[in-house]
Amino acid sequence: MSVLAKRLKAARLRAGLSQEKLGIMAGIDEMSSSARMNQYERGKHAPDWLTVERLAAVLNVPVAYFYATDDDAAELLLAFYALAPDARGRALELIKTMS
Repeated sequence: MSVLAKRLKAARLRAGLSQEKLGIMAGIDEMSSSARMNQYERGKHAPDWLTVERLAAVLNVPVAYFYATDDDAAELLLAFYALAPDARGRALELIKTMS
């Protein structure tokens, strides 16, 4: 399974959405949304960049999350993305002092 497929399924489950509902919310045709999302999650096909951007917006995750090969980095991306904008700057400064 590709990292994109793994992350897509995890984000969808975390959001509590069915494959069909996620597909429809991301602008995929109702008649094929479930089948296409299933193919994406199994790694049989990969969505194009625009579709990944729409999926990320629906799932409220950064696009980079879908491509993070390291699980810790993926979790860090989610945590950082969830922060308020002013907290992101403080978090970055803290991380920089730790290295």
